[in-house]
Amino acid sequence: MNILVLGGGGREHALAWAILQNPKCDRLICAPGNAGIARIAECAALDICDGGAVATFCEENAIDFVVIGPEAPLAVGVADTLAGAGILAFGPSAAAARLEARARRRRICARRAHRWW
Repeated sequence: MNILVLGGGGREHALAWAILQNPKCDRLICAPGNAGIARIAECAALDICDGGAVATFCEENAIDFVVIGPEAPLAVGVADTLAGAGILAFGPSAAAARLEARARRRRICARRAHRWW
């Protein structure tokens, strides 16, 4: 199975390491990745917030599954675009990502005793 991990932070590094432990993983690519990830997986220069570019990359590289780490690509609908292209992805829809972001803001404001909703 060829897997693409979107993101380049510590969370994505941990995900990449864990994915590599699975014997079903034949090829792992991370975009954009980082120096640490490059030691364990291929890194690709890719705009992870451009769903069309991600879908095209997946088709060109025979990617079977995409793991979306950061919030930004989720919020702009990359998971939705991939689903529309028939590519399996781990990550919520844009609507669900926005809902989570809104809930997070509420929790932060509640801790600061500001009520804005």
